[in-house]
Amino acid sequence: MNILIINGPNLNMLGQREPALYGSQTLDELIKITEKKLTGLPVNLEWYQSNHEGEIIDKLQKVSQLDIDGLVINPGGYSHSSVAILDALKLVKCLKIEVHLTNTHTREEFRKTRITASGVDFVLEGLKRDTYTAAIQILYQMKESLK
Repeated sequence: MNILIINGPNLNMLGQREPALYGSQTLDELIKITEKKLTGLPVNLEWYQSNHEGEIIDKLQKVSQLDIDGLVINPGGYSHSSVAILDALKLVKCLKIEVHLTNTHTREEFRKTRITASGVDFVLEGLKRDTYTAAIQILYQMKESLK
């Protein structure tokens, strides 16, 4: 199973950005932890990060041209504001999960509204460094159940 993981703005600053909330791991460390935990699961992972809305949209628009079975997206702050990313997500025909490292419902009021969530099949949040591992396992199980 081929899975694309898209990380939005400021996720490249993990480890430096609010470590009490997001943990001390960098994005690269989080990727290594996730891939190690998924050893043995038949998945191929492609990781992508951008701080720019248009670049994220461009990547989403290209998914149909790639051999992608599932998408994990952490749109970061764009989840609360980007109708354009929502529209691009609706173009993606594979299984999709939106993730957030923290529980957005326990944070600022504006974070409780996620515009992009209606463009995915499932939302997972609050599992900190285990968020991506859980999302990929869920995508794999969802794909297997469709066989």
